[in-house]
Amino acid sequence: MGLRGQVTRWLLEISPGVFVGVLSRRVRELLWERVCELVKDGRAIMVYPAKNEQKLDFMIHRYDWEPIDLDGVNLVRRPHTGQALQSAAKPRAGWSKASRYRKVHRRRGG
Repeated sequence: MGLRGQVTRWLLEISPGVFVGVLSRRVRELLWERVCELVKDGRAIMVYPAKNEQKLDFMIHRYDWEPIDLDGVNLVRRPHTGQALQSAAKPRAGWSKASRYRKVHRRRGG
């Protein structure tokens, strides 16, 4: 049985690749082990209820993003890439019709 078959034994698939449900801790841990075995080159994230400020916790398998604890709050740190910072800092030219409209009206003087 494949990964999807294993997971749908315990959880509902609400969207392709998105499964939800309520599991005991033991079943959740065993299912996570199975997911990590069967996912092969893919990636997986499991979010589950926890007794903390956020009321949830998560496990990540084969993602570049890494979970970190910041003063008791779980966050996900994305890897630093120079290209991502450049694209976020400056929008590319011509990204909307409004920019072209302003340029035409400046040339006409109105």
